[in-house]
Amino acid sequence: MADGSLGPAALRSPRLHFSFPHPFPFVTSSSSVSLSVLPMAAGPCNGACSPRAISSFSSNPDNIAPPSLLVFSGGTAFNGVIEELKKVTTRVAHVLPVSDDGGSTAEIVRVLGGPAVGDIRSRCLRLSDESTSEALAVRRLLGHRLSLDASEAKTEWYEIVEGEHYLWNGVSRPYRETIRAFLVYFQNQILRRSNESFCFSNGSIGNFFFAGARIFFQSLDAAIFLFSRVSEIPTESLVLPVISTNDRLTLGCELWDGTIIRGQNEISHPTNGCMEPINKDCTSTTALPSRIKRVFYMSSEGSNLLHEVFPAANPTVLEQLCKVDCIVYAMGSLYTSICPSLVLHGIGEAIASRSIPKVLAVGVLLLNGSHDRETTGLSASGFVSAITDALNRTYGDPDKSLKKLAGYGSIKAYFMAAAPNSGLGQACHGLQYISLSKMLFSCFYEIIGF
Repeated sequence: MADGSLGPAALRSPRLHFSFPHPFPFVTSSSSVSLSVLPMAAGPCNGACSPRAISSFSSNPDNIAPPSLLVFSGGTAFNGVIEELKKVTTRVAHVLPVSDDGGSTAEIVRVLGGPAVGDIRSRCLRLSDESTSEALAVRRLLGHRLSLDASEAKTEWYEIVEGEHYLWNGVSRPYRETIRAFLVYFQNQILRRSNESFCFSNGSIGNFFFAGARIFFQSLDAAIFLFSRVSEIPTESLVLPVISTNDRLTLGCELWDGTIIRGQNEISHPTNGCMEPINKDCTSTTALPSRIKRVFYMSSEGSNLLHEVFPAANPTVLEQLCKVDCIVYAMGSLYTSICPSLVLHGIGEAIASRSIPKVLAVGVLLLNGSHDRETTGLSASGFVSAITDALNRTYGDPDKSLKKLAGYGSIKAYFMAAAPNSGLGQACHGLQYISLSKMLFSCFYEIIGF
């Protein structure tokens, strides 16, 4: 299908501009990337977006702190970059969605309610300490998944809860009792729901620990803090749910043909309810009947389950957006991992009103190296359009953009190539060449308001 039939109308709007003053580090075919080129001097990005201006930020790396980043991503796609990124900077705020309703997470939410914790658990594990044998033992335990066979999984789970499983080897008594206390609490919460039969098949021990801590503290943020300390995540590395809540969250989407789909799993990789690992390859699922127009949050309670709701963005995320040197829109499912964070009220406004000096207010866009069910046939420019459309909350209607709101300009993007030696103390040099199979290209860009 032609790209023109896939992207929303905003793709051809003058609100969105693309500039490429320097070549990409590798060549992509013109059929897969459709971007209009504007002279650099034509936009307000002149000077601020030049390689010379950006490289000045890292011209004296010995006298400056490592760059601070904020990363919008899903739970797994960006994980391949984490190890390299940690070598450059640990001053990273990882912003993650909490609306997943598939796999082990779905079973926890079904029986115990609350937000999805799988993506947060996945990122915490990637950031956890690996410098000692005990740290590795804790990571193995919290990263372990139970058997796909329901009976075997339940037996193994009881061995872990009772402290008899081999995975406890290498975990000292203080850590063992701390972790085990919340696993026992999670088990007690399941037993209290006698009307619901919990399936442990393919269950994540880290998810169970996380859910137990969240219910005990009645706080998702407190559970993250505990997990971070148990896993010895650097204190300057933040793992932030984009919505801080104890309630269940349901994602929905509207297609361009008017169809409404309820649930993240149904949007991106519908399954028959089995607990087998998810395959997001677009060839493994049936195609959507139409392109996705927008994503939004839906009511999880009551009889009107198609009712749209507007949860508030995590205040800590808004605070970090105003302070970080660089915003990263990372690899992941575009409409079910990235956009659910961007459509929240306050996110676009915070980005449009960033007061960071323009020479520092750069961002990084990392695109997937392959399509999935959500983005079949979508070009690179279509990804950019979807991101700016979500931040502006236009949904294909320019009259709904941020520039119609008092005090805010609409979001636009100016692009340039990610030269290996440019900017941010080499932070993006590592991002650029890591896991190329997972990304189409990477580039610096600046998001500014009119």
